[in-house]
Amino acid sequence: MKKGDERPMVEKVRLGKTDLYVNPIGLGTNAVGGHNLYPNLNEETGKQVVRTALENGVNFLDTAFIYGPERSEELIGEVLKEFRREDAVIATKGAHKFVGDKIVFDNSPAFLRQSVEDSLRRLQTDYIDLFYIHYPDESTPKYEAVGELKKLKDEGKIRAIGVSNFSIEQLKEANQDGYVDVLQSEYNLFKRQAEKDLLPYTAEQGISFVPYFPLASGLLAGKYTKDTKFDDLRAKNPLFQGEAFARNLEKVEQLRPIAEAKHTEIAYIVLAWYLTRDSIDALIPGAKKPEQVMNNLKTLDVQLTEEEIEKIDRIFQS
Repeated sequence: MKKGDERPMVEKVRLGKTDLYVNPIGLGTNAVGGHNLYPNLNEETGKQVVRTALENGVNFLDTAFIYGPERSEELIGEVLKEFRREDAVIATKGAHKFVGDKIVFDNSPAFLRQSVEDSLRRLQTDYIDLFYIHYPDESTPKYEAVGELKKLKDEGKIRAIGVSNFSIEQLKEANQDGYVDVLQSEYNLFKRQAEKDLLPYTAEQGISFVPYFPLASGLLAGKYTKDTKFDDLRAKNPLFQGEAFARNLEKVEQLRPIAEAKHTEIAYIVLAWYLTRDSIDALIPGAKKPEQVMNNLKTLDVQLTEEEIEKIDRIFQS
C-alpha cells in the first residue's frame, strides 16, 4: 500500500471547468530545489516539504522548469513515486529558453511540445495535470501556442491548459477558442490591478485564477515592523520603501484584531479572504520547511463573515 491511502479528508474544489479537484490550499515549490532563486537550499528538506504536503491532503503542487532550473521538477518526481499518482495534481510551466548565457521566452508550438516532454521526463510521469505557458513571448500568436497545448491535452500528455503573466489582451487572444483553463497572475491586497480586468474576465469565462505572491513577499503575514531590514529582492520593492512601507504596515496591523478574535495569524486571514473572491479556487503558498505546509492549512479553519470580508476590502482600497 502506498502512502496516501489514509489521509485526512479535505473538501476538494474544482479548478474552473477542468476535471482537476484540489485542496484549496496547494503548495508553491520554488523553494524545493530552486537553487537559482534561494541560496543554501537543502534538497532533502525540499523533498520532505513535498512529502508532508501529499501526506496531509495538500495535493496541488505548483512547479516550473525555471525553478532550479529543472531541479524542482526532478525532486518532485522522486517523491511522487512514493505515492499514488492520482493523489497529486501537478502543475508545471515552460517558456524560458537558454540562448548562450541569456534567457528568452519562447511560446512556439515546437518549443512548448518539447517543454512538456522534458517536464514529463523530469517528473517521471506520463501526464502533467496542468501545464502553463510561464510567460508570453513577443512573436507567437497566443491562440497558436494554446492550440498546441490543446493537441497535447487531446493526446493525454496534459490534462489542463494554463497561462501565466498574460495581459488581458494576451489572455483574450489565448482563449479565443475557449481552451484556457487556468490563469496564474500576481494578485494580493497591495496589488489589486487584476480586479479591474483579469478577474472579471476569468469569472465570466469559468477560468480559475491562481494568484502568486499572495502574501506580497511576507508583507501581508504581519511579521515585520518598520525597523525590519531586507537584503534580498525586497530591498528594491516599492512596497518596502520608506513612507510607503510604514503605511503598508499600518494597514496590515488593522487585520490583527480579526486574526486575534479567531485565534489565528494575519497570514491565514489574508489567504482566506482570497478564497472568497470570484474565480479564485485555490492558492499556492510556498514552504521552505515541512511545518510551514501544516501552518498553511490553518487557512481552511478561518471562516470570515460578510462584514469582515468587506472590512478587509476597505482597508486595502485606499
